[in-house]
Amino acid sequence: MDGRSFQEAVESICARDARYAAEAYYFLREALDYTGKAVQREQHRRPAGGPRHVTGAELCHGIREYALQEFGPLAFLVLTTWGLHKTEDFGEMVYTLIAAGKLGASENDKKSDFAAVYDFEEAFVQPYAVDEPPPTRKRPRRG
Repeated sequence: MDGRSFQEAVESICARDARYAAEAYYFLREALDYTGKAVQREQHRRPAGGPRHVTGAELCHGIREYALQEFGPLAFLVLTTWGLHKTEDFGEMVYTLIAAGKLGASENDKKSDFAAVYDFEEAFVQPYAVDEPPPTRKRPRRG
């Protein structure tokens, strides 16, 4: 890991690559912490040794849970405004942060671990979809 602060690394990344807003990187780091804690809690229920690495798919699901918790029905809007449209975008950001020395990876990690983990619309819009009754037809007045 390099000596720059996370903020300095994000500023440098965003200056070179404007695909994702700086807020997306900060959110990703918070979601990684959230996911890591969830994995730790699950691990304590099934003892298996020391801390376990978070996989790409686990991170994607953790991001989903954290986004819905933090933003509720606005999660889809917030994420897409930041340039995030599919789970592959999470992988792009993770590997950009790895290259910047701000995250680590195991030898088994691949960017493809983030590919098509879920559909954004299904993950962030459908939980809040309201089944609307069909429109009622008004009868024309006679007379």
